[in-house]
Amino acid sequence: MQRLVAGRRTVDGEPDMKLLVSGTDTGIGKTVVTCSLLRALHTRGMSAIGMKPVAAGGNAQGTWDDVEQIRGASPLAAALEDVAPYRLRAAASPHFATQEDGITIQEAVVLAALGRLEQLAEMVVIEGVGGFRVPLSPRLDSADLAQTIGAPVLLVVPMRLGCINHALLAAEAIAGRGLALAGWVANAGIDPDYSRIAQTTDTITGRLHAPCVGTLPRLEFGQGGADHLNIDRLLIGLRSQQTTYRRCT
Repeated sequence: MQRLVAGRRTVDGEPDMKLLVSGTDTGIGKTVVTCSLLRALHTRGMSAIGMKPVAAGGNAQGTWDDVEQIRGASPLAAALEDVAPYRLRAAASPHFATQEDGITIQEAVVLAALGRLEQLAEMVVIEGVGGFRVPLSPRLDSADLAQTIGAPVLLVVPMRLGCINHALLAAEAIAGRGLALAGWVANAGIDPDYSRIAQTTDTITGRLHAPCVGTLPRLEFGQGGADHLNIDRLLIGLRSQQTTYRRCT
């Protein structure tokens, strides 16, 4: 099957900069990390905008909490249809929610929206849905969409029993799609009883061969995590990948 591939160059000829925030599971802090990245990039003078291609679970007000948080954290404004092209009503796996809404997720729609956002900002931070491989339709899953987008991946890992295995499996799936793992974030706010955070972080970093760019503590509602992320380490890696790309083209 012929696949679409996201464009790698902006109008000025330079490679675009984008980052996909994925995770080992759902409900493990991807939105917090996405919003924290957007705020950290803004403090460094970079124009950045967030994107949530597939959002599942609308609220009683007819909005999507994660989408509104991302829009609120983005220094730049964009049309809702570009920030979140697929907004599904049910808080369920997208392949269930799309059936209930009577729609089909199409990669071309996501790429078109991403292209418009790339014209607005130096960097687009894209939050995935659920874990790295979630069904979106009978023939498409989130790993397919990630491969089409072609962005380096930042993996969010909740610090809890079993997370080492989940992190390594997710990293294998990411590599299997030919995507770069830019780094990972340890979320220590998920399980307050988990005490082996430092040892777990060292183990995962050593086996992934990708930097841990931050450890998030338990955050109160509305509290950001930008101060807990090493954004400079992440940017160095992303820019290095850009340099490699220029040498290969």
